[in-house]
Amino acid sequence: MSLLPEPRYPSVPELVSAVRELAAHRPRLCGLEEVGASRAGRPLHLLSVGHARRAVLVVAGAHANEPTGGATLLSLVHRVADDPRLRAGVSWHFLLCADPDGASLHVTPAPRSLYDYHLGFFRPAGPEQPEWSPSVLPPELLPPETRALTAVVAALRPYLQVSLHGTELGGSWVQLTRDVPGLAEPFRKSAAELHIPVETGACDAAGWPVSGPGVRVMPAPGTDPAYPSLPDDARHSTWYEAHRHGGMTAVVEVPMWASDLVDDPVPHPDPAGAQRRLADRLLRDAGRVEAVLAEALPRLDGPEGPLLRAARWGLG
Repeated sequence: MSLLPEPRYPSVPELVSAVRELAAHRPRLCGLEEVGASRAGRPLHLLSVGHARRAVLVVAGAHANEPTGGATLLSLVHRVADDPRLRAGVSWHFLLCADPDGASLHVTPAPRSLYDYHLGFFRPAGPEQPEWSPSVLPPELLPPETRALTAVVAALRPYLQVSLHGTELGGSWVQLTRDVPGLAEPFRKSAAELHIPVETGACDAAGWPVSGPGVRVMPAPGTDPAYPSLPDDARHSTWYEAHRHGGMTAVVEVPMWASDLVDDPVPHPDPAGAQRRLADRLLRDAGRVEAVLAEALPRLDGPEGPLLRAARWGLG
């Protein structure tokens, strides 16, 4: 069981309120600004701590259903503000929530179980996800959240961008746009201190080069993707924007609920059979959802909204 300092995840308004208070209390060190607006007009907030040209950019809330990022960001903000050693020659910049519209639709701030979590679940369709949209849309159709994020990267020119992500159940792992030799060991120690297992076979990074336990390196632009059939492609995500300015991105994944099974190196006794059973279950469950959707569609009024677009995208 992981050690959680808070019994719930902070909402976007709570994040903004907390950092606004910090910026007001320490105006010489911190600055809070709006760097754009969402499709629905919600502001995108950037907190800057320190004034050095060498910059780190931390992004939370890119996926609405991964609330661990906001809590992590707030904890890191206070650590950076309180420890001058972390600011030696480096400024830190925190995009509080890359998708405030999506965050407003994912409504489980204090889930007590996976079932409870999924009762209020929302994850936008791929074209509406700020980091992923460039992999599925032409530049002229990118959502304003994506354009704001890439503008921040262009302005700050960070040597490191850290994107905070999460998973429902499992362990922690990191995905890099450029290998960092030796990262696996301190990453393992950090996870162990927090009682979080290191996930060595994350499905998100299947087929990607392994730098060490829990550390995967994304396919670079110009190389072949691991699975060409997938609609989204990390090679065209905003994670590679930092490379335009000599930087790199680390995508850090942490679980809401930890499971020691994810770092078990013992081979499965029947991997092909297990995959067939899971595929059959997935097809069966997807068919049930499609039937519910088909039954509900004639009764829906008005234009298609984000919930329906997300459902269609999830069903493929």
